[in-house]
Amino acid sequence: MKQFWKNLLRNPGSVVGLLILAVVLLVAVLGPLIFPQSPWRMVQRPFLAPMAVDGFLFGTDALGRDVAAGLIHGARVSLLVGLVSTLAALAIGVPLGAVAGYAGGRVDDALMRFTEFFQTIPSFALAIVLVAILQPSIYSMVAAIAIVSWPPVARLVRGEVLSLRSREYVQAAVVTGHTGGWIIWREILPNTLSPIIVLASLMVATAILLESSLSFLGLGDPNLMSWGYMVGAGRTVIRQAWWITVFPGIAILLTVLALNLVGEGLNDALNPRLAKEGR
Repeated sequence: MKQFWKNLLRNPGSVVGLLILAVVLLVAVLGPLIFPQSPWRMVQRPFLAPMAVDGFLFGTDALGRDVAAGLIHGARVSLLVGLVSTLAALAIGVPLGAVAGYAGGRVDDALMRFTEFFQTIPSFALAIVLVAILQPSIYSMVAAIAIVSWPPVARLVRGEVLSLRSREYVQAAVVTGHTGGWIIWREILPNTLSPIIVLASLMVATAILLESSLSFLGLGDPNLMSWGYMVGAGRTVIRQAWWITVFPGIAILLTVLALNLVGEGLNDALNPRLAKEGR
């Protein structure tokens, strides 16, 4: 573990990403204590410019709502959707990929054809259809993002399991009479964690972008303030009040960039060859 952190912190990009993520997490956790009022509450006159009045650092939107309060509460929504949808996608993709890789034959063919069916449909279009059918809410967004995100996980895990199932320790477990489920859970999956962790960090970033895009189109939860909703709400008055769109857009950009930088750092830290080369 000490060597892992040493390798991770050796990468300047991952350090920057971790710092940005730490700030975003602190904002998401402690922000509602700073802005306990509802982000939907009208607190000043509309289109108040940033820092024009004390207490309104980022100004107000078209309805007189505090943009800073929206950013604070939106951080929690974006991170929650990104993390939960990624965990749900992993819960679908990892078992399917593991079973396909270990069983092989017709089981592998059937599961991979099922996976390819989802990959033939554009992810964003499928997410829009699913959210529209299920009615816009945070639950439908999480479900839709998880459904469109699991196929790459399944293919990754299948490839890793195919390369590991012929190893000596797996064959020894087979000879000693252990069941296939026990072998997959205890012998194979622990050795596939590194690529899964790296992929998961990148999936969180993609999930945040998907949530922001759905909210931008008006398919987000109508009861929750999110960065995507704020960008969408300000797009029609961007010339008159640029700050309504720019500030949440910057928040999305920095968060997604940080997650990608951390993902690259994790790839280097968890890859023994790259770590040994000092990348």
